[in-house]
Amino acid sequence: MSELSVNHLLGIKYLNKQDIQLIFETADHFKEVINRPIKKVPSLRDITIANLFFENSTRTKLSFELAEKRLSADVINFSSAQSSVKKGETLIDTVNNILSMKVDMVVMRHPNPGAGVFLSKHVNASIVNAGDGAHEHPTQALLDSYSIREKLGDVKGKKVVIVGDILHSRVALSNIFALQLQGAQVMVCGPKTLLPKYIDKLGVKVETNIRKALNWCDVANMLRVQNERMDISYFPSTREYTQQFGVNKELLDSLDKEITIMHPGPINRGVEITSDVADSKQSIILDQVQNGVAIRMAVIYLLASKIKQ
Repeated sequence: MSELSVNHLLGIKYLNKQDIQLIFETADHFKEVINRPIKKVPSLRDITIANLFFENSTRTKLSFELAEKRLSADVINFSSAQSSVKKGETLIDTVNNILSMKVDMVVMRHPNPGAGVFLSKHVNASIVNAGDGAHEHPTQALLDSYSIREKLGDVKGKKVVIVGDILHSRVALSNIFALQLQGAQVMVCGPKTLLPKYIDKLGVKVETNIRKALNWCDVANMLRVQNERMDISYFPSTREYTQQFGVNKELLDSLDKEITIMHPGPINRGVEITSDVADSKQSIILDQVQNGVAIRMAVIYLLASKIKQ
């Protein structure tokens, strides 16, 4: 297999196992490229990409932009804060105006779930979902699985617990889809108020005791407490959340095995994990950040290859 089965990356649920394998193999190549003295290849010199961020982002936007520039694509950036969207322009009109400038690909973050799917049906460009509401964040899930593969040799057969705000997390949903597709076992752990009612239908284990969850897993992916997505309080206080679901070095050291710690960032140090855990040898958080560039280079390169056909 040398090409993706899809023309857009809208969510992990639209990919198959072979797509993920191809993205990982391509990312292996680009990871070698970004560790060279000259970190750039001319692969996409004839491709123009628009990064449309209708929601604030720092690391995802930077990671995409760096990936695009290292592939030698032309890049334009759009922020809704200074745009005509504020004046009432529709999403389709905004994007079609940008596409009329001969843009080939759109990377979009949007606060509404399904925005990428909607756009893919109404505009003539390849769409990459960089996060849509509480729905999916496919490139984050791909880089997370890639980082597990790099650390532990394979994703298949591994036990991964996702800890925290599952209800509001697009990272959690995309990770569940990606990990299960690759043969991993998945558990979610968090306050009952932050576990979706449909969670048992996704085939995951559910645990509300962090020690039991950590004793079960090979990998713990600690999600950020997303205060900006919560319109009501789902737990009594941040202090209580940390006491019940936070991970510190003392807890890790008390386990009878060594587990791998992940976090999609940005970290609330002292809330989800303490600094001595975030900076420990068990943490692969910075590897996730580096792998994010390689994974996004791979996704963009593979989708652009289909545009050129």
